[in-house]
Amino acid sequence: MLFQVLLLLISYIQPFADGNKRTARILSNAVLMFDHHCPISYRTVDSIEYKKAMLLFYEQNNISRFKEIFIGQYEFAVNTYF
Repeated sequence: MLFQVLLLLISYIQPFADGNKRTARILSNAVLMFDHHCPISYRTVDSIEYKKAMLLFYEQNNISRFKEIFIGQYEFAVNTYF
């Protein structure tokens, strides 16, 4: 769960002038790998769906759509990497 919080909140607070979402994905993958899980690349996610999920969190504080994306990508990563 910490990895999702890092990913969503760093993207939300925009601490850097550029690269906030990339930085958030790197940090969340670091947490996953520290806990002996595989990293997630989000490479098979439709960019529009990813943006909609982020906007849902930004505007309504709702992570349900992003959680669905994460679960799908984690399953993809496990099946692809192992």
